[in-house]
Amino acid sequence: MRDFSNAYLEILKGELAGLNLTRILDGEEFYNKQIVDSLLPYEQSKFFKAKLDKVGLLVDVGFGGGFPLVPLAWKEPKYSFVGFEGKRKKADAVALICERLNLDNVRPMHQRLEDVLMDRDCIVTFKAVGKIKDLLAKLFVPRGTKVTVFFYKGPGLDQLEDLSRISDWKQISDEFFDVPGTEKRRLMGFENVPRGTYIPEGLKKNLVNASDFL
Repeated sequence: MRDFSNAYLEILKGELAGLNLTRILDGEEFYNKQIVDSLLPYEQSKFFKAKLDKVGLLVDVGFGGGFPLVPLAWKEPKYSFVGFEGKRKKADAVALICERLNLDNVRPMHQRLEDVLMDRDCIVTFKAVGKIKDLLAKLFVPRGTKVTVFFYKGPGLDQLEDLSRISDWKQISDEFFDVPGTEKRRLMGFENVPRGTYIPEGLKKNLVNASDFL
């Protein structure tokens, strides 16, 4: 894992240095706060790995410099990984990173989450991207599809976000992990209800199917 981290950081500090994909450029800090932090919840969660083993597909939203998308794709080469990123430069940069690291199981894409119909059973991850309630409201899931969402959060989540009255989703997990150099990592999981999530009638025909990206 150290070699992977070093190779990743070398690309970020080298040919992609001008894009500011991460502010963390010290080798040890990068390893802990980007690589370990991306992988540890997956490796230690009672739920995460079991869900991914079942569906074989993960969608990471707002991956920025590639986290946790790229480390997870590196860790599990037998599964498929898709990334949605609102900034094209970042999506293109992470695609280049994946090419340099010889990862062929991941597709970083310039795509807005709220324009996608999640028509495939999958895991969705968010790391340091917005508030749980707001992001769940942007996930459109049809009846008959099961989407499990994991949020990478800090230990102070309860003081920062209101998690009451979340519609169309049920909480399935809430776990804490020790990540070196951080206060702690909190991983919270949700699944959509069987009827799917609310999709505004006028929006349905304009949504792109997630299955089209595979």
